[in-house]
Order: sequence, then structure tokens, then C-alpha cells
Amino acid sequence: MNLSSKDVSRSWLCTPQPSAMARGLPSTTRLARFCQKLNRLKPLEESSMETSLRRCLSTLDLTLLGVGGMVGSGLYVLTGTVAKDMAGPAVLLSFLVAAVASLLAALCYAEFGARVPRTGSAYLFTYVSMGEIWAFLIGWNVLLEYLIGGAAVARAWSGYLDAIFNHSIRNFTESHMGVWQMPFLAHYPDFLAAGILLVASAFVSCGARVSSWLNHTFSAISMIVILLIIILGFILARPHNWSAEEGGFAPFGFSGILAGTATCFYAFVGFDVIAASSEEAKNPRWAVPMAIAISLGLAASAYILVSTVLTLMVPWHSLDPDSALADAFYRRGYSWAGFIVAVGSICAMNTVLLSNLFSLPRIVYAMAADGLFFQVFARVHPRTQVPVVGILVFGVLMALLALLLDLEALVQFLSIGTLLAYTFVATSIIVLRFQKASPPSSPCLASPGHTAKKYDSFSDHIQLVGAAQTSVSEPGQLRPALKPFLGFLNGCRPGTAVAWALGILVVSAISLACVLVFGNSDLRLPRWGYVLLLVVSGAVFLFSLLVLGAHQQQKKQDTFQIPLVPLTPALSILLNICLMLKLSYLTWLRFIFWLLVGLVVYFGYGIWHSKENQREPLELTTAHYVVFPSGSLEETVQAVQPAGQAADQESACAE
Repeated sequence: MNLSSKDVSRSWLCTPQPSAMARGLPSTTRLARFCQKLNRLKPLEESSMETSLRRCLSTLDLTLLGVGGMVGSGLYVLTGTVAKDMAGPAVLLSFLVAAVASLLAALCYAEFGARVPRTGSAYLFTYVSMGEIWAFLIGWNVLLEYLIGGAAVARAWSGYLDAIFNHSIRNFTESHMGVWQMPFLAHYPDFLAAGILLVASAFVSCGARVSSWLNHTFSAISMIVILLIIILGFILARPHNWSAEEGGFAPFGFSGILAGTATCFYAFVGFDVIAASSEEAKNPRWAVPMAIAISLGLAASAYILVSTVLTLMVPWHSLDPDSALADAFYRRGYSWAGFIVAVGSICAMNTVLLSNLFSLPRIVYAMAADGLFFQVFARVHPRTQVPVVGILVFGVLMALLALLLDLEALVQFLSIGTLLAYTFVATSIIVLRFQKASPPSSPCLASPGHTAKKYDSFSDHIQLVGAAQTSVSEPGQLRPALKPFLGFLNGCRPGTAVAWALGILVVSAISLACVLVFGNSDLRLPRWGYVLLLVVSGAVFLFSLLVLGAHQQQKKQDTFQIPLVPLTPALSILLNICLMLKLSYLTWLRFIFWLLVGLVVYFGYGIWHSKENQREPLELTTAHYVVFPSGSLEETVQAVQPAGQAADQESACAE
């Protein structure tokens, strides 16, 4: 293509060797480069459909995985506990509000799972948008979350089965092994819990199809049992149990409903298994968001309907928190229904176990494949096409935790890891929406007083050279229609105002959450002080939302996208922070300790073996074209070559 010298000028730039530049660099420059290493991103282009895993999961498979991860022992225990101690019959409203709150986080996972169809879930989503160290810490916390969660469910499974046989298993173990009275250890070794985890790990290692078939079986039995409970419960319903004589529909008031919501929120944790399985889905761009929506709807319906019939069968204040459903049927003269409830509970817990054992090795596989975790966990079995080393190693670790440790003190740790992952995924959605589709990889030349736009290939310039005089609206720039009203933001570089607004949004969300959670009680503020802090924090939060909304987002993709961005993810961020602040200080101390251990692993291994770290010195010469507002074109070449080519590069520059 011929371009006149009036419109086009070219200049070539030769860059010295990185090794030569590194010598004698000021400490500030080295620090800047080190920070760049910590925040380097995984390219979205690598998140293609190619995978060493087997794409064999349908939408139904993913949906049942999600249902299995959410509808577990909580349906049989949590409903009675919240109804009796927190909300009364209004427990159904607690579950409804919790489902809506979970939907905010689920939508974020759905968009990422469809757009980035690779295993890794929250870890991967953070890596492509926030940076490497944040991704590692999220993956590190999710790893512990799955370990403790799986071990805790296995012990609950063991205890439930033991209760059916009048605790004969526990009595036999204690009589032969004795009772342990040591800190952090269980009262007795739970061989049954460890055994079920080892058996489940063996099945999961046989391949995704085997895991899916087992999950189908247990989920089908669990859903049939839930359906029978709902039908029989409505037949035995007594509307009088919601009357004022029994305390009314909401005996604990609105505060009780909110307290119940905070507890019920954790019942819906588990849908992220769908996003973690997207690399094995046949059509992830369509199947992942559909499966997340359907599974969350089914789980919410099950929790709401079961809590409704439970409080209609017997008065809420007389419920047995430990076995509410079985006890309710027994008191109504249907003792045989207790056996059905027991079968449903065990099947539901089996699905949660499979969900944990299915997701955990895939998160570790994603981290190992990126070089951030030990490479042995990136190995995929050639026949079953699953990360069998990760399944077996972490299955054994989970079994040891269930066998030896007292997990009751660690269960709250699950909440903070999950909520932190939700927060980072929601933040990542905002970051990704305001990012350019192909972010610049190197600086480019620009003459004084001009702003240059850079494109990574000459073909990109060819398409745009004719429109050089036209104002091109890019992600991160102020919307053209709002420039007359928000001109003070137009002077910022593209993305700068968005970055500041996002930072202020997160800080104001933390401030607003602190006021909402601690303002009236722990801080002991006067009424006017509480209202003032609430108004200021809320105003800053809304202002940052308005600034974000005033900027251009990426064009609509051909995959699922969340509506009302940045409002939807911002509300999810605020809710997650509020729930995290409600956790005990001991949970926060354990969390900080685990983060420190993770940082040791990252700086000792991950940062040096990262695939992004290995790619940096191997980058080939790339050309970048710069379009100036005047319509001129400058081509720059940044050469980053192996050490052996230094002399050739210098001679080329001299010519």
C-alpha cells in the first residue's frame, strides 16, 4: 500500500539489550520493574479452546455439579438452625435475600467463565485482569478453602451415618483408640471420614465422565428426596404455625432476617465449581452462564421451599436444630420419613464431596500450568485426561485433615476465603470492562504536544489510517456525550480516571461496610456521627460509581455479559466486605498467617518459575505503529533479543 510522505513518516528505534540496561540501574527503576513482575497479567489470547483436558461435560453435567456443590448438608441442618435461632418462619426471606446476593457474585463468575473458558476459576479471572501476585493469593486461599471444606463435609457425613447406627462407630473407635484431649486435634480419629474421601478421590481420578456419572446419581436421589419432602410437607402444613399465637411470621424482626441472610449466604457457596470446570465443558461460552443460572435457581428454590414446609409442619420455636426435618416428620407421626431424610442427606453430602474433589485439583493444575505452583501438579493422565497427581495428593491431604484435626474451629476460615475470591472476581469484571482489548506492550514515540495511539500491527494501522482525524472512542475514555459536562475528567490519560475511581470505590466500600457493621455498636458513635459517616461514605461510593459509569466500556462481546456494570459488581463488592467484617478476629488472624505462608511460596518458587517470567527475555522484535492526531504515522521497533545478538543489533543501529 502506497502512503505519501505528507501523511506518513517512519523512524526506527533500536533498544539496547536488557542485560546491558540492567547494569547500573537506579534502585527506583529496579523497584518499578519488580512491581511490574508482581502485577503482570496473563494474556487473554491464551485462553482459547485448546486444552490437554477432555471437553466432555454438557450443560446438564455442569448444572448438576453446581447443584451438588450448593445443596448439601446445609439443607438438612441450616434451615432448622436459622429458623429457630435467627429468623423464625421468615427464614424463607433470609434464603431469598441470600440467593439474590449470591446471584451478584454468580453473574461475575458467569461472564468470566464464558469469556475465559479455562480451568482456574477465581484464580484465573484475577490473573487476566488484576495481576500475578493477587491471582496467586486468591488461588492459595481457594486451595485451603477446598481442603478444609471437603474434610469438614466428610466428618459431617461420618457423624450423620454414625447417628443412624446410634453412635456405635464412635463408641467403638473411642474404646479402642481412646479419647484425645490435645489442642487442634479431634476427640478421636475419624477413619470413616478419611475412608470416604480416599474412595471418592479414586473415583474422581478415573476421569470427568466417571465423576459426572456419580454426581448425576447422587444428585438425582437427593433431588427426588427433596421433592418428596416438599410435597409431604405441604400436605402436613398447618398455617396456624405462622400465626401471632406462635410468635408470628418474623418474630425476630428485620434484624433477624438480615442475621439469617448472612448465615444463609454460605449455603449457596459452590457454584464456582462450574467456572472451575469450564475447560472440560463442550460449549463453555453458552453452557457455563446457563448452568450457573439454572443451578442457583434450583438451589434457591430447594432452600426456600424446604424452609417453608419445615416451619409450616411444626412451630418454629420447637425445632431441633441438629435434625430439624427428621424430627418434624417424627413429631407428625411419620417416623419412616426420617429414613428418607437420612438417605437424602447422605447423598447430598456425597455430591458436595465430589464437587470439592473435582474442583481443587483443577485449581492447582491451573496454577502449576502457569508456573506459579509445583510443576508435578500440571501433569495430566494420558488416558483419563485429568490432573491425577493433584487429585491423589490433595485427596490424601484432605483425608488426613478429616482423620486427625478438629475442624470446627477452622470452618469459619472457609467464609473469608470464599468472600475474598468473590470480591476479587467482581473487581476484575470492572477492570476488564474498561481495559483495551489489546493493551500496549511497550512505549512508543510521540512528538511534543501530541498524543499518540499505538496499534500492534501494520494491518491495524491500515484499517485506521483513513480515520486518523476521527475521534475513536476506546475503553477507559470519557463518553463523548458527557465531555461537555465532565470536561475536567477529559484531561486525564485514558484509563487514569477509571483506575482512580476503582480504587476509591473499593476504599469507600470498605469504609461504608465498617460504618454499617460497627457504627452503631462497636464504634459507639453518637447518632449524628454515625449518620455523618454513613452519608459521607455512601456519597463517595456513589460518586466513584458515577465516574466509572461515565467512561466508555468494551464493546459487547459475543458471550454472556453482566448487565448494569459497574453497579452490579460494586454491590457484590460491598456485600462481600460487609460479610467479611462480621467474621471473628481469630479468623482474620488465621487468614493473615495463611497469606504469609502463601507469600513465602510465591517469592520462593512462583515468581521465578512463572510462565510470564520465562516469556519476558524471549520476546522477539515487534513493530508498533503510532497514529498521531495530525494523521502522520511513525513506526517504532523495540528489539529485545538474546544476548548473542547484541553486536548485530548495535551494527544495525549504526547503519
